[in-house]
This record gives sequence, structure tokens and C-alpha cells, in this order.
Amino acid sequence: MRKLLVMTLLAITAIGATAQEKKAEINVNKPVFTVVRENKITSIKNQSRSGTCWDYSTLSFFEAEILKKTGKTYDLCESFVANKTYMDRAIQVVRLHGDCQFSEGGSSYDPLYCLENYGICPENAMPSAGSLYGDSLNNYNEFFHLMTPYVMAVAKSDSKKLSTQWKAGLQGILDAYLGKCPEKFTYEGKSYTPKSFAASLGIDFNDYASITSYTHHPFWKGFPVEVQDNWRNPLSWNIPMEDMMRIIDNAVMNGYTVAWGGDVSEDGFTRDGLAYNTDTKKVQSLTGSDMARWLKLTKTQKNNMIDSLGCKVPEIIPTQKMRQERYDNWELTDDHGMLIYGIAKDQNGKEYYMVKNSWGEAGEYKGIWYMTKNFIAANTMDFMVNKNAIPNDIRKKLGI
Repeated sequence: MRKLLVMTLLAITAIGATAQEKKAEINVNKPVFTVVRENKITSIKNQSRSGTCWDYSTLSFFEAEILKKTGKTYDLCESFVANKTYMDRAIQVVRLHGDCQFSEGGSSYDPLYCLENYGICPENAMPSAGSLYGDSLNNYNEFFHLMTPYVMAVAKSDSKKLSTQWKAGLQGILDAYLGKCPEKFTYEGKSYTPKSFAASLGIDFNDYASITSYTHHPFWKGFPVEVQDNWRNPLSWNIPMEDMMRIIDNAVMNGYTVAWGGDVSEDGFTRDGLAYNTDTKKVQSLTGSDMARWLKLTKTQKNNMIDSLGCKVPEIIPTQKMRQERYDNWELTDDHGMLIYGIAKDQNGKEYYMVKNSWGEAGEYKGIWYMTKNFIAANTMDFMVNKNAIPNDIRKKLGI
């Protein structure tokens, strides 16, 4: 009995020590968020191993638009949009004899174009992602390894005249990996075509505008943002950075979401659900790193340092000049699309956008990222928003 008592006391002591150790490991700098405004969104999705953030984020945007306007929740089909979009993109590549890029990427305009011209179907009207090739989620590796050389072989052909059969062959590849787009389907007891279903969603496809902010084109006019995945060349309204940010704030505070496209390759974007416009020099100083040591660190190690600083991460205040310089030297890229749907503050009063990602329930916040306003201002390539969410004075200047 005495031996058992001693062992019990030792176990209790060990548990207490472990608890104290864990308590000591708690990051006191971890942000504690208070929601300022949170708009309704649909469920978190997972694009998995596919370059379709543009598809997932923009359909999430339209799902939120429908939810706001009608109160109805839809799960729109990303595979339908991908099937139609990749065929259109291939046609353009062939038309230009391969002198443009064929890739998985796209822009927020592509789903809008699809909805307007081809319609849409609900998720369950096509095979679930990855199911046709024995996967539980998207995996475009084999798919694009087959499709890209096929398209480029046609585009670079030395034939004097092409037949139309290359399209039938490509459609076969698209349908084999994504599923055939239905001509008719039943949803909640009613029969639809993709176009009639899109018309039934209760939103006006003329209500949407794309916004950007650069100085190599005049402000208050539209231009096609010069990035490869903006291959349809739709116009974005070019406005000063401060007004660009005013639109996002006004949209969120008035119940709208924003289909955001920008750069998440920066050190301040962590896999744990946070994004800061990090002042690298100050971070080095706070973490005891010099430049030489910092450059040798892996991205994971840098992110761990940034995570440890949490809400005390020093940030660079972006300027219009910085945005332009980073765009011109290829630092500011359009590598990801996400959905801005809310605003929150940390314990120090710093404001963050609440952003829905398409990587499943990843990170500390189960698929949601908290991205500071400085990060968004610095790293926005462009975004889509409902025209009615734009402040009246900006709409008046744009004439929309």
C-alpha cells in the first residue's frame, strides 16, 4: 500500500510538472480575436492537389452572394467551371499557336464568364472530385501531364489546316478526369439545364466589378491586369490603394464578401492561419537573427519565428510606390485566391480580415485565415466585388 501511495504521489508530481511545462510553452503573443463584423459564408472546401483556387474562391463568393440575397445555401460545382474553362483556354492557346500559357490557374472572371455563358450545376450533379480516378479529392498531376502536351502539340502543329477533332479529343480528357457537364439535371425536385439553373440563383451577373491599384496605368479607368492567369483579359478598375482598401471595408461592413486574388508566398503568410506584412529587419532584431542567418532559415523556420511573435509581429506600412515596385520586379504575384468575409481585432486593437481558404480545415482556425489589413493592402493583385458594395463617391468617379 505504501509503495502504491508513493507511486501515486510521483505520478501526480509528474503530471503537475508536465502541466507547468505545457503552460510555459503557451505563446503569450498568440492573437486573441474579437469579431467586428462576420458575414455568412458556405462551408469550407478543399481544392487539394489542383491549381483551382480561382474556381473555389469565386464560387464561394457567388454562394455568399446568393446566401445574402435569397437566404438559400448552394454548393456550386467547381468541376463544371473547370471543364468549361480549360476547353476555352485551350482554344485560345491553339488560336495563338502556343504563344501563351496553358495552365491550371485562372482568375475570378473565369467562373463569372462560365455562369453567364454556360450556366452552372450543383456539386452533386457531377462526379465528386477525384472519384473518377480513384481519389477522394482533386489530384490534377496526371490530368495536366496528359492535357498540357496534348494542347501544345495541337498549338505547335506544322499543319496548314487543323481539323476540329482535336477538341473532341481534349473534351474526352476533360470528361474522363472531371466528369461530363450535364445537359439536364434535377435539383430539389425541379428539372434544370445549367443555364436555367444559373438564372434561378437570384443574382444579377452584371452586378460585379474587378478592382486593382497600380500606377503604370491611369487611375479611375479600367485595364486588364497583366498576369498570365488573367488570360481572358477582363478589365479591372484602377484606383488608388487607399480607395481600394476602402471598398473592402465598406463591402464587409455592409454584409458583402470579396473574391480576393493576391500573393501568399511572402514570409508573413503562415500555414497556421495568420498573415502579416512582416518587417523582416525588425523581426530579425526581435528574434536575435542577423540577415545572413535569416536567409539560411527554411520558410517553416521563418514562419515559426513569426508565429512566436504573434500579435507583436512588426509590420511594414505599405505604400502605392511599394506596390508598384513589387509588381514590376515580380515580387507581387497572383498565386492564390481566397474569400474575404469579415473583420476582427486582436487584443492590441490591430484589425484583420477574416478570410475563407480552400485548403480544407487546415491551420489553427480550421480553414480560416486572419490577414492584417497591411498584408492585404500590400499583396492584393485584384479582387471581385458587388458594385453595390462600393462607396458611392468611388462609384460616381468610376461611372458605375
